[in-house]
Amino acid sequence: MAYRRSFSPRQLLEGDGLTRAMVGIGMLFADQALAEPNIEDTVLSASIEGVDRDDLRALGVLVTWVGIHHPWLNADRLVRIVLECERERVRAFWASVAYWLRSDRRFARMAHWSLKQRTALLRTGSDFQVKRRGEDNRFVGSPLLVPAGVLRDRPGDVLSPKELARRHRTYRWRVLMGPSYRADMWALLEAEPSLTAAELARRAYGSFATAWQVKKDYELLAA
Repeated sequence: MAYRRSFSPRQLLEGDGLTRAMVGIGMLFADQALAEPNIEDTVLSASIEGVDRDDLRALGVLVTWVGIHHPWLNADRLVRIVLECERERVRAFWASVAYWLRSDRRFARMAHWSLKQRTALLRTGSDFQVKRRGEDNRFVGSPLLVPAGVLRDRPGDVLSPKELARRHRTYRWRVLMGPSYRADMWALLEAEPSLTAAELARRAYGSFATAWQVKKDYELLAA
């Protein structure tokens, strides 16, 4: 069967599996870490848990993580899977992240998407909280209305880039090569050199042409 590229996660993460994946990419919850989970699958799943299922603790840690680690997100894939997401609150969240991080132009396509009116993060009481405390500085003017103090922002809740690069092979290769499908494929081959080009492309959500070239380059150096 011919290889057919897909960008969407094969399965969204939930429950304990999501928590372990979040720990695996450097969010410091009290749970065991999943070994080297896919980064974009994890942050999208975490945003659904936080915004659609009102887990503000998880969402606060996610926002802190994104603020620190966004230079090493694969923006091409993240933008694609967010724009494919049919959950309006989740899309409003990522549009707001793109607005907040607008100096990183890789996320610009997400920033252009928003509803006609702002989406309140809190289901009830947002106007009261905003009048009392003001807005979260990160999201002022964005599609998402977030009262100040609702999302805790503590850098100590996440690993530093240096520590995460030590623990997560794909993240480390993104630091070395830049956040790309090629970096992800190189990390996969380092862990499992026998992967075929088609399987490599499938696991990294990349193109077959890129996977074929990466495998050729990897085998050249291995020789």
